[in-house]
Amino acid sequence: MIVHVADGVLSFSVAVATTAGAIGILAYSLKGIKEEEIPKISLLTGAFFVSSLINIPVGPTSIHPLLSGFLGLALGRRAPIGIFIGLLLQAALFQHGGLSTLGANTLLMSLPAYFVYFMSQVFKGMPHFLKGFSAGFGAVLGGVFLLILLLILSDQRYTEGTFSVINIVVFAYFPLALLEGVLTGFSVKYLYALRPTFFEET
Repeated sequence: MIVHVADGVLSFSVAVATTAGAIGILAYSLKGIKEEEIPKISLLTGAFFVSSLINIPVGPTSIHPLLSGFLGLALGRRAPIGIFIGLLLQAALFQHGGLSTLGANTLLMSLPAYFVYFMSQVFKGMPHFLKGFSAGFGAVLGGVFLLILLLILSDQRYTEGTFSVINIVVFAYFPLALLEGVLTGFSVKYLYALRPTFFEET
């Protein structure tokens, strides 16, 4: 579960900077892509697109199942490709998120996916359920941290008061991070048992 930041939420400078960052991460993700990788990317892009259509508004953003941790494990450094395509289609077809914040939303989901991917290379011997749980839970918390940072950089009013936007986001996302961790853990354990090569890079 993570975010769809809507148009108008971020300041112009933050929107521009995150767009530039998203372009850079997409260029890295696309570098050296092979034809045999495309079916897997397409499949998981579709899964991401459908799951993220479950949308619950929370202040200037929304919560929904994301699969960013799962994408990090399954697609590795190709994860931003699926994330960007899914977000673009959602913004264009269903007005989920926004076009001016497309770069920000791409980074909010891609950077945690990358972190999950790199950490999975370090802890290869971890039990499959624990690996999936850590990926799902950690990706959501990483995305929330990045969202809070972008909100603070955009407007200090997001931090004001006991019921500030940032406090509401943290309160809403923590239990959802636990749920995403459990769901990702079971999904990863099942797929490792069914098809271990699914998590191997092409």
